[in-house]
Amino acid sequence: MVKNKIKIAGIALFCAMLGIFGLSFCILPQKEYSDQENRLLQTRPKLVWEELFNGSYQEHYEAYLNDQLPDRDRWVQAAAKMEQWIGKREINGVYIGKDGYLLEKFDAIEYAPMQVKENTAFLSQFLNAAVKRYGKKRVSCIILPDKAGAMPDKLPPFAPGSVKAQQKAIERLKKSLDRPEILIDMQPELQKRQSEYIYYRSDHHWTTLGAYYAYCAWAKNTGHKACALGRFQIEAAFDDFYGTTYNKAHIRVPMDTVELFHSPYENGVTVDNGETVSDSFYFKKAAKVGFNRYDVFFSKNTAKIQISTTADTGRSLLVVKDSFANCFAPFLAGDYETITMVDCRYGNENVNAILKKQNEITDVLVLYNIRKFMQDKNLHKLDITADGMEEFDAESFFDE
Repeated sequence: MVKNKIKIAGIALFCAMLGIFGLSFCILPQKEYSDQENRLLQTRPKLVWEELFNGSYQEHYEAYLNDQLPDRDRWVQAAAKMEQWIGKREINGVYIGKDGYLLEKFDAIEYAPMQVKENTAFLSQFLNAAVKRYGKKRVSCIILPDKAGAMPDKLPPFAPGSVKAQQKAIERLKKSLDRPEILIDMQPELQKRQSEYIYYRSDHHWTTLGAYYAYCAWAKNTGHKACALGRFQIEAAFDDFYGTTYNKAHIRVPMDTVELFHSPYENGVTVDNGETVSDSFYFKKAAKVGFNRYDVFFSKNTAKIQISTTADTGRSLLVVKDSFANCFAPFLAGDYETITMVDCRYGNENVNAILKKQNEITDVLVLYNIRKFMQDKNLHKLDITADGMEEFDAESFFDE
């Protein structure tokens, strides 16, 4: 009798839970986007008879049930935590590293050899043509390692590294350059400083401190004088940042701090990111929307960002970049009157066409994270044959 009552109570509890979950799907508002996972969520699909018969409606509905699960973020975190408890050191392509670092796994299958070869050809041809036009002292290329390449000491034991594949790509690029000295490989320098806070724990980007060290290496390589670290007023703009690698693994690590390095040279700047015009490099309000605090730098990635400064140097810079350059560019405010930043992933304009239209440009910088460089399918916009730049040797004219 008692056993029957226990069984009945168990069945009633199970049915009640099913009823609550079912009711919650009807009552609770649907979420269209997950900040924690940085992706769009499947909302309730509309019934289309064709999709019902071919099975796609059922697939969409199953995805809807998964994505709209009540309190889903907590369930996702609990699942990730359980995987960590059973000893997994890699979750969804992210290594659980030392000192609270999450590091993206390097998977060779994600890097097509022909794409890497094509990107190397486009970039080297572009840089070689730029050296002929502006002179070797006015052209530079910074290639950055990923977090695992810069901070191998943070990797868990026996985690296969990505250093060899990255270095091979860099060496191939270097050999294809007429002036190999314009290439700045930041991996050795950053590895020396891997005990410092040079990459975010929960995001794939480097920190502003990491970008500062690259700025110092760039200044040394190009004959500029780097502004001493002590001259910057450092502001902790956010201390609650969970970034892209956290969004993949959902393993709780210490929140990251996003710092801004303020210098006198940023006063009087004008920034046009193609959507808004601002008197600052930093977009704090935009960064508070959603999860990505890194958006404090220029708000977002756009095809072109135009910067005007109060520097009286007679020099203007073109930066061909990925998102790593966003926190690097403010360091250049004292060196150039204008800075034009171009991201080949957005827009359709050929970079050489920009150079022809903006004939005030005197210097060129290419700044890429090695992963993005190897994967980017848009570097054909550097093709010098599509809208070739005029080639003449002005090195002696521009030498200081």
